[in-house]
Parts: sequence; structure tokens; C-alpha cells
Amino acid sequence: MAIKVGDKLPAGKLWELPVEWSAGCPTAADEIDVAAATKGKRIAIFALPGAYTRTCSAAHLPGYVQHADAIKAKKVDEVWCLSVNDAMVMAAWGRDNKAGGKVRMMGDGSALFTKALGLETDLTARGMGVRSQRYSMLVEDGVVKALNLEPPGKFEVSGADKMLASL
Repeated sequence: MAIKVGDKLPAGKLWELPVEWSAGCPTAADEIDVAAATKGKRIAIFALPGAYTRTCSAAHLPGYVQHADAIKAKKVDEVWCLSVNDAMVMAAWGRDNKAGGKVRMMGDGSALFTKALGLETDLTARGMGVRSQRYSMLVEDGVVKALNLEPPGKFEVSGADKMLASL
């Protein structure tokens, strides 16, 4: 069953590599406990099928990077990008999109948190394995206050402009 407005986020871990990108092997990713990281905070989370994919790279992430300051001005503490990719891929994608200091790039490499949310999609037939559905949500103190879930193949309700307009 998929998470819905009013539900508390499930217990889970995400992974983040918040250091500046450098040549060679980066340091290990930080394990982020979702309950601890959302406690007492208002967070805009958006999730997408994969780093470096077409819509995700052309519109979804860039929109949140562009509007991050305006979203935070509406009493949002943090903006998170979540994808079923490892933390190193998410860090590189964030670097390439100038997300540093604006959007936290959270990896869910094994899709465990995404599955706990009930928001996974199986894209094995397209060579991508299990991924996240495309959505955005507003979370306050670990509780879902708004959830904007896209139908498969669409990008209409989860973009930064929609999030900003709803705050």
C-alpha cells in the first residue's frame, strides 16, 4: 500500500555524499536516518526514476535547483531529491546540475526506502530494474502533508513550480 497524506514516513535509511566532488575515490557516503533527518523540519521531497534520465535531467531536478531559494523562503527547511541510484551517482548528478547548497541528493540504491513508501515501479522490461515513481511530497516533522504522484510517463504535478505554488 502506498503512503498517503497524513501518514508518517516509514523508518528507513538514505545515502548522501555531501562533499565537493574531487578526482579519485570520494569518501564513503553518509547514512541518513530518515526519521532523525525529518524530525522537527519541513522538507520538500521529490523523487524520480533515475539520475541522468531525460525528464529527470531536463526538467525535474533543474526546476528544484532553480526554485530552491523560493521554496525555502516559504518556510521549507530543506529540499531533497530522492532516486534509486547510489550516493556517488547522486552526488555527481547534483554537481553537474549545480545542486550544492540547494538540493540534497539522496540515494536509495537498493530501493528499500522507496519500497517502504509503496512508491516503487518495476522498469525491468526497459532495462532499469526497480525504480521510484515520479512524485513530490511535503513532509512536516516526518508526516506527509501533501503528495503529488505522477501517472506513469507523465511530468505534470511534481515539478518545483507546482510545489512552490502549493506552499
